[in-house]
Amino acid sequence: MTDPKINSILDEANRLFLNGKYKEAITYYDKILNENPKNISSLNNKGYALSKLKDYSNAMKCYDQALQISPEDLSVLINKISSLRKQGNLDDAITICEKILKTNPKYNTVLYHKERILYSLKNFEESIMCCDMILDDYPDNGDVLYDKSCSLLMQSKIDESLDNLEHAITQGIQYKIKAKNSKTFEQLATNSRFQKLVS
Repeated sequence: MTDPKINSILDEANRLFLNGKYKEAITYYDKILNENPKNISSLNNKGYALSKLKDYSNAMKCYDQALQISPEDLSVLINKISSLRKQGNLDDAITICEKILKTNPKYNTVLYHKERILYSLKNFEESIMCCDMILDDYPDNGDVLYDKSCSLLMQSKIDESLDNLEHAITQGIQYKIKAKNSKTFEQLATNSRFQKLVS
């Protein structure tokens, strides 16, 4: 049974969240949780707001509380992966990714987290495999093309790396700026094709 009062407080909390007013949003999520400590949306969104404020340990408490109520909630699990990743807790993050992908092998949001975690773990081969799975569905996803380009470069596959970077840049100028300022691409400082792509 949904409570209209709680729904309107939740709407207000989410509006504040979307406007970047995370602390104010949390006070509204807390109002709901005081009345209904098992409100999963509020626990999840409060956790997300806390992680936006870089308060990861309290964010994790919210996610874990929500998962005690609903252990398979994908939205909560994905937010937990994101927080673990940002804290550098890559092994736990990848364990959750694997668990979700076992039953949803084409869950692109999870594949995206997984490819970035694998890159951080210097497992470039598997990171590229995850990128390819996403690109099968979304061949023009600039973020994934850029990440794939970085992994290929780490394997010294320069031409292939630049093909992916070029494709990413056609999706948005931000990838040109990112590559130009990235430590990853410093090794291509004298590569004329790279210089042409980022100039």
